[in-house]
Amino acid sequence: MARVLVVGAGLTGSSCAALLRGATRERVSVWDKARGAGGRMSTSRSARDAACTADLGAQYVSRSAGSRGSFYEELLSHGILKPLSARIEGLVEKEGSCDYVAPQGISSVVKYFLRQSGADVFYEHHVTHITLRDGKWEVSRKMGSPELFDVVILTIPVPQILQLQGDIVNIINERQKQQLESASYSSRYALGLFYEVGARIDVPWAAKYITDNPCIRFISIDNKKRNIDSPEIGPSVVVHTTVTFGREHLDSDPAEVQQLILSHLESLVPSLPKAASVKCQKWRYSQVTKAVPNCPGQMILHTQPLLICGGDGFTCSNFDGCIESAMSLAETVRSHL
Repeated sequence: MARVLVVGAGLTGSSCAALLRGATRERVSVWDKARGAGGRMSTSRSARDAACTADLGAQYVSRSAGSRGSFYEELLSHGILKPLSARIEGLVEKEGSCDYVAPQGISSVVKYFLRQSGADVFYEHHVTHITLRDGKWEVSRKMGSPELFDVVILTIPVPQILQLQGDIVNIINERQKQQLESASYSSRYALGLFYEVGARIDVPWAAKYITDNPCIRFISIDNKKRNIDSPEIGPSVVVHTTVTFGREHLDSDPAEVQQLILSHLESLVPSLPKAASVKCQKWRYSQVTKAVPNCPGQMILHTQPLLICGGDGFTCSNFDGCIESAMSLAETVRSHL
Protein backbone atom coordinates (compact mmCIF):
# COMPACT_ATOMS: atom_id res chain seq x y z
CA MET A 1 0.00 0.00 0.00
CA ALA A 2 1.44 3.37 -1.06
CA ARG A 3 1.83 6.20 1.44
CA VAL A 4 0.51 9.66 0.58
CA LEU A 5 1.50 12.74 2.59
CA VAL A 6 -0.52 15.97 2.54
CA VAL A 7 1.49 18.86 3.98
CA GLY A 8 -0.86 21.47 5.45
CA ALA A 9 -4.06 20.96 7.47
CA GLY A 10 -5.92 23.93 6.06
CA LEU A 11 -8.98 23.91 3.81
CA THR A 12 -7.15 22.72 0.67
CA GLY A 13 -5.21 19.98 2.45
CA SER A 14 -8.17 18.68 4.45
CA SER A 15 -10.61 18.63 1.53
CA CYS A 16 -7.98 17.03 -0.73
CA ALA A 17 -7.46 14.28 1.88
CA ALA A 18 -11.23 13.77 2.06
CA LEU A 19 -11.50 13.54 -1.73
CA LEU A 20 -8.77 10.89 -1.81
CA ARG A 21 -10.68 8.63 0.58
CA GLY A 22 -12.44 5.89 -1.32
CA ALA A 23 -10.81 6.96 -4.56
CA THR A 24 -7.57 5.23 -3.67
CA ARG A 25 -6.53 2.39 -1.37
CA GLU A 26 -3.54 4.36 -0.22
CA ARG A 27 -2.72 5.32 3.33
CA VAL A 28 -3.01 9.11 3.68
CA SER A 29 -1.24 11.19 6.33
CA VAL A 30 -1.69 14.92 6.97
CA TRP A 31 1.09 16.94 8.61
CA ASP A 32 0.83 20.51 9.86
CA LYS A 33 3.35 22.64 11.73
CA ALA A 34 0.67 24.22 13.95
CA ARG A 35 -0.82 22.74 17.10
CA GLY A 36 -4.23 22.30 15.51
CA ALA A 37 -6.23 22.21 12.30
CA GLY A 38 -7.42 25.14 10.25
CA GLY A 39 -4.56 27.01 8.65
CA ARG A 40 -6.01 30.41 7.81
CA MET A 41 -9.42 29.03 8.81
CA SER A 42 -8.37 28.96 12.45
CA THR A 43 -10.42 29.24 15.61
CA SER A 44 -8.66 30.22 18.82
CA ARG A 45 -9.75 29.56 22.39
CA SER A 46 -9.54 31.79 25.41
CA ALA A 47 -6.60 31.02 27.70
CA ARG A 48 -9.05 31.16 30.63
CA ASP A 49 -12.11 29.40 29.18
CA ALA A 50 -11.85 26.91 26.31
CA ALA A 51 -15.57 27.35 25.54
CA CYS A 52 -14.95 31.00 24.57
CA THR A 53 -13.65 31.00 20.99
CA ALA A 54 -12.91 33.44 18.18
CA ASP A 55 -12.23 33.05 14.45
CA LEU A 56 -8.89 34.75 13.88
CA GLY A 57 -8.65 33.79 10.21
CA ALA A 58 -11.58 33.56 7.79
CA GLN A 59 -14.73 35.12 9.24
CA TYR A 60 -17.42 33.57 7.08
CA VAL A 61 -17.76 31.57 3.89
CA SER A 62 -19.10 33.19 0.72
CA ARG A 63 -20.72 30.99 -1.89
CA SER A 64 -20.69 32.60 -5.32
CA ALA A 65 -23.11 31.93 -8.14
CA GLY A 66 -21.97 28.90 -10.13
CA SER A 67 -19.85 27.42 -7.33
CA ARG A 68 -19.78 23.69 -6.57
CA GLY A 69 -22.89 23.43 -4.44
CA SER A 70 -22.40 19.86 -3.22
CA PHE A 71 -19.66 20.89 -0.78
CA TYR A 72 -21.84 23.61 0.72
CA GLU A 73 -24.89 21.36 0.91
CA GLU A 74 -22.91 18.68 2.72
CA LEU A 75 -21.61 21.16 5.31
CA LEU A 76 -25.06 22.70 5.75
CA SER A 77 -26.72 19.31 6.17
CA HIS A 78 -24.32 18.46 9.01
CA GLY A 79 -24.76 21.82 10.72
CA ILE A 80 -21.12 22.78 10.13
CA LEU A 81 -22.28 25.85 8.20
CA LYS A 82 -25.41 27.94 8.70
CA PRO A 83 -26.66 30.97 6.75
CA LEU A 84 -25.24 34.27 7.97
CA SER A 85 -28.17 36.08 9.56
CA ALA A 86 -26.39 38.60 11.79
CA ARG A 87 -25.94 42.24 10.81
CA ILE A 88 -22.56 43.04 9.25
CA GLU A 89 -22.16 46.72 8.46
CA GLY A 90 -20.35 47.42 5.21
CA LEU A 91 -20.70 43.89 3.82
CA VAL A 92 -20.94 44.08 0.04
CA GLU A 93 -23.45 41.52 -1.18
CA LYS A 94 -22.85 40.18 -4.67
CA GLU A 95 -25.72 39.05 -6.85
CA GLY A 96 -26.35 35.32 -6.59
CA SER A 97 -23.99 34.84 -3.65
CA CYS A 98 -24.74 33.49 -0.16
CA ASP A 99 -22.78 33.92 3.05
CA TYR A 100 -22.45 31.30 5.79
CA VAL A 101 -20.99 31.17 9.29
CA ALA A 102 -19.64 28.20 11.23
CA PRO A 103 -21.43 28.07 14.63
CA GLN A 104 -18.66 25.93 16.17
CA GLY A 105 -15.90 28.12 14.75
CA ILE A 106 -14.52 28.33 11.23
CA SER A 107 -11.93 25.62 11.93
CA SER A 108 -14.82 23.14 12.30
CA VAL A 109 -15.06 23.13 8.47
CA VAL A 110 -11.48 21.87 8.18
CA LYS A 111 -11.94 19.42 11.07
CA TYR A 112 -15.03 17.98 9.33
CA PHE A 113 -13.06 17.23 6.15
CA LEU A 114 -10.21 15.72 8.17
CA ARG A 115 -12.68 13.37 9.89
CA GLN A 116 -14.18 12.44 6.53
CA SER A 117 -10.72 11.69 5.13
CA GLY A 118 -9.90 9.00 7.66
CA ALA A 119 -6.29 10.21 7.36
CA ASP A 120 -3.64 9.99 10.06
CA VAL A 121 -3.32 13.62 11.18
CA PHE A 122 -0.21 14.89 12.96
CA TYR A 123 0.33 18.39 14.32
CA GLU A 124 3.59 20.15 15.20
CA HIS A 125 5.16 18.40 12.20
CA HIS A 126 7.11 21.21 10.53
CA VAL A 127 8.47 19.98 7.18
CA THR A 128 11.99 21.25 6.37
CA HIS A 129 13.50 18.93 3.71
CA ILE A 130 12.17 16.79 0.85
CA THR A 131 14.71 14.43 -0.71
CA LEU A 132 14.58 11.53 -3.20
CA ARG A 133 15.51 8.25 -1.53
CA ASP A 134 15.25 4.90 -3.39
CA GLY A 135 12.30 5.95 -5.52
CA LYS A 136 10.38 7.54 -2.63
CA TRP A 137 10.26 10.91 -0.94
CA GLU A 138 12.11 11.22 2.33
CA VAL A 139 10.37 13.99 4.26
CA SER A 140 12.23 15.54 7.19
CA ARG A 141 10.84 17.81 9.88
CA LYS A 142 12.22 20.01 12.63
CA MET A 143 11.59 17.43 15.34
CA GLY A 144 11.51 13.67 14.84
CA SER A 145 12.82 11.14 12.35
CA PRO A 146 12.38 11.45 8.55
CA GLU A 147 9.68 9.31 6.93
CA LEU A 148 9.28 7.86 3.42
CA PHE A 149 6.25 8.52 1.19
CA ASP A 150 5.25 7.53 -2.34
CA VAL A 151 3.34 10.77 -2.99
CA VAL A 152 3.76 14.21 -1.39
CA ILE A 153 1.12 16.95 -1.78
CA LEU A 154 2.15 20.45 -0.64
CA THR A 155 -0.74 22.77 0.28
CA ILE A 156 1.28 25.36 2.23
CA PRO A 157 1.68 28.99 1.07
CA VAL A 158 3.83 29.29 -2.05
CA PRO A 159 6.74 31.17 -0.36
CA GLN A 160 7.00 28.32 2.16
CA ILE A 161 7.32 25.81 -0.70
CA LEU A 162 10.30 27.79 -1.98
CA GLN A 163 11.89 27.73 1.50
CA LEU A 164 11.99 23.90 1.64
CA GLN A 165 15.44 22.28 1.48
CA GLY A 166 16.77 19.01 0.06
CA ASP A 167 16.45 17.68 -3.49
CA ILE A 168 13.30 19.75 -4.00
CA VAL A 169 15.54 22.80 -4.49
CA ASN A 170 16.93 21.31 -7.72
CA ILE A 171 13.76 19.47 -8.72
CA ILE A 172 11.89 22.77 -9.14
CA ASN A 173 13.05 23.89 -12.58
CA GLU A 174 13.84 27.49 -13.48
CA ARG A 175 10.51 28.12 -15.22
CA GLN A 176 8.55 26.73 -12.28
CA LYS A 177 10.64 28.74 -9.85
CA GLN A 178 9.85 31.95 -11.73
CA GLN A 179 6.14 31.09 -11.72
CA LEU A 180 6.16 30.32 -7.99
CA GLU A 181 8.14 33.45 -7.16
CA SER A 182 5.58 35.61 -8.96
CA ALA A 183 2.84 34.68 -6.46
CA SER A 184 2.17 37.36 -3.87
CA TYR A 185 0.22 37.66 -0.62
CA SER A 186 -1.08 40.42 1.61
CA SER A 187 -0.17 40.44 5.31
CA ARG A 188 -2.23 41.47 8.31
CA TYR A 189 -2.70 40.99 12.03
CA ALA A 190 -5.72 39.62 13.84
CA LEU A 191 -6.54 40.22 17.48
CA GLY A 192 -8.80 38.01 19.56
CA LEU A 193 -10.29 39.48 22.75
CA PHE A 194 -11.89 37.02 25.16
CA TYR A 195 -14.26 38.09 27.93
CA GLU A 196 -15.61 36.64 31.15
CA VAL A 197 -19.14 35.25 31.35
CA GLY A 198 -21.59 38.11 31.82
CA ALA A 199 -19.50 40.77 30.07
CA ARG A 200 -21.66 43.08 27.95
CA ILE A 201 -20.68 44.42 24.54
CA ASP A 202 -23.26 47.00 23.54
CA VAL A 203 -22.96 47.72 19.82
CA PRO A 204 -25.81 47.56 17.28
CA TRP A 205 -23.96 45.25 14.87
CA ALA A 206 -22.44 41.77 14.92
CA ALA A 207 -19.53 42.83 12.72
CA LYS A 208 -18.43 45.92 10.89
CA TYR A 209 -16.04 46.90 8.11
CA ILE A 210 -14.06 50.04 8.99
CA THR A 211 -13.17 52.39 6.13
CA ASP A 212 -11.52 55.38 7.81
CA ASN A 213 -8.94 53.95 10.22
CA PRO A 214 -5.26 53.39 9.32
CA CYS A 215 -5.00 50.32 11.53
CA ILE A 216 -8.32 48.48 11.74
CA ARG A 217 -10.30 47.13 8.78
CA PHE A 218 -12.81 44.75 10.42
CA ILE A 219 -14.34 44.19 13.87
CA SER A 220 -16.51 41.21 14.79
CA ILE A 221 -18.42 40.41 17.96
CA ASP A 222 -17.75 36.80 17.19
CA ASN A 223 -20.48 35.11 19.22
CA LYS A 224 -23.06 37.48 17.66
CA LYS A 225 -21.66 36.90 14.17
CA ARG A 226 -22.11 33.14 14.66
CA ASN A 227 -25.54 33.73 16.24
CA ILE A 228 -24.50 32.12 19.54
CA ASP A 229 -26.16 33.42 22.67
CA SER A 230 -25.24 31.43 25.75
CA PRO A 231 -25.31 32.70 29.36
CA GLU A 232 -22.55 30.19 30.13
CA ILE A 233 -19.97 31.44 27.60
CA GLY A 234 -18.32 34.84 27.60
CA PRO A 235 -18.34 36.96 24.43
CA SER A 236 -15.34 37.38 22.12
CA VAL A 237 -14.21 40.09 19.73
CA VAL A 238 -12.05 39.75 16.61
CA VAL A 239 -10.14 42.63 15.02
CA HIS A 240 -8.46 42.43 11.61
CA THR A 241 -5.99 45.12 10.61
CA THR A 242 -5.65 46.82 7.27
CA VAL A 243 -3.23 45.36 4.75
CA THR A 244 -1.13 48.55 4.91
CA PHE A 245 -0.78 48.27 8.71
CA GLY A 246 0.11 44.59 8.39
CA ARG A 247 2.82 45.30 5.83
CA GLU A 248 4.31 48.21 7.80
CA HIS A 249 4.46 46.23 11.06
CA LEU A 250 5.21 42.77 9.69
CA ASP A 251 8.43 42.38 11.65
CA SER A 252 7.59 44.64 14.61
CA ASP A 253 7.50 43.47 18.20
CA PRO A 254 4.17 41.58 18.69
CA ALA A 255 3.53 43.21 22.08
CA GLU A 256 3.88 46.68 20.55
CA VAL A 257 1.63 45.72 17.63
CA GLN A 258 -1.00 44.40 20.04
CA GLN A 259 -0.98 47.62 22.04
CA LEU A 260 -1.27 49.72 18.86
CA ILE A 261 -4.30 47.74 17.69
CA LEU A 262 -5.93 47.96 21.13
CA SER A 263 -5.48 51.73 21.22
CA HIS A 264 -7.17 52.12 17.82
CA LEU A 265 -9.93 49.74 18.89
CA GLU A 266 -10.60 51.81 22.01
CA SER A 267 -11.05 54.92 19.86
CA LEU A 268 -13.49 53.10 17.56
CA VAL A 269 -15.46 51.23 20.25
CA PRO A 270 -14.88 53.12 23.53
CA SER A 271 -17.58 51.13 25.34
CA LEU A 272 -15.68 47.83 25.12
CA PRO A 273 -14.95 46.34 28.56
CA LYS A 274 -11.48 45.11 29.49
CA ALA A 275 -10.79 41.65 28.04
CA ALA A 276 -9.89 38.73 30.29
CA SER A 277 -7.29 37.57 27.73
CA VAL A 278 -5.98 38.69 24.34
CA LYS A 279 -4.32 36.81 21.48
CA CYS A 280 -2.39 38.53 18.69
CA GLN A 281 -2.06 36.54 15.45
CA LYS A 282 0.22 37.55 12.58
CA TRP A 283 -0.84 36.38 9.13
CA ARG A 284 2.29 36.79 7.02
CA TYR A 285 0.45 35.11 4.12
CA SER A 286 -3.08 36.37 4.64
CA GLN A 287 -4.68 36.46 1.18
CA VAL A 288 -3.40 35.83 -2.31
CA THR A 289 -3.03 39.06 -4.27
CA LYS A 290 -1.48 37.36 -7.32
CA ALA A 291 -1.82 33.63 -7.98
CA VAL A 292 0.83 31.44 -9.63
CA PRO A 293 0.28 32.04 -13.37
CA ASN A 294 -0.69 29.33 -15.87
CA CYS A 295 -1.15 26.67 -13.19
CA PRO A 296 -4.86 26.48 -12.40
CA GLY A 297 -5.22 24.61 -9.13
CA GLN A 298 -1.85 22.89 -8.90
CA MET A 299 1.68 22.36 -10.22
CA ILE A 300 3.44 19.02 -10.70
CA LEU A 301 7.04 19.32 -9.52
CA HIS A 302 8.05 15.68 -10.10
CA THR A 303 6.17 12.79 -11.71
CA GLN A 304 7.70 9.52 -10.49
CA PRO A 305 7.43 9.56 -7.51
CA LEU A 306 4.75 12.25 -7.54
CA LEU A 307 5.48 15.59 -5.88
CA ILE A 308 2.74 18.16 -6.38
CA CYS A 309 1.76 21.50 -4.89
CA GLY A 310 -1.49 23.44 -4.72
CA GLY A 311 -3.65 25.66 -2.53
CA ASP A 312 -5.16 29.11 -2.82
CA GLY A 313 -1.84 30.39 -4.22
CA PHE A 314 -2.85 28.59 -7.44
CA THR A 315 -6.45 29.86 -7.46
CA CYS A 316 -7.76 32.52 -5.06
CA SER A 317 -8.19 33.01 -1.32
CA ASN A 318 -11.75 31.85 -0.75
CA PHE A 319 -13.64 28.62 -0.13
CA ASP A 320 -14.25 27.96 -3.82
CA GLY A 321 -10.60 28.56 -4.69
CA CYS A 322 -9.38 26.06 -2.09
CA ILE A 323 -11.94 23.44 -3.16
CA GLU A 324 -11.02 23.87 -6.84
CA SER A 325 -7.37 23.30 -6.00
CA ALA A 326 -8.17 20.28 -3.80
CA MET A 327 -10.19 18.68 -6.61
CA SER A 328 -7.38 19.27 -9.12
CA LEU A 329 -4.80 17.83 -6.70
CA ALA A 330 -6.88 14.75 -5.89
CA GLU A 331 -7.60 14.05 -9.57
CA THR A 332 -3.89 14.25 -10.44
CA VAL A 333 -2.93 11.95 -7.55
CA ARG A 334 -5.56 9.37 -8.55
CA SER A 335 -4.30 9.35 -12.13
CA HIS A 336 -0.75 8.62 -10.92
CA LEU A 337 -1.58 5.77 -8.54
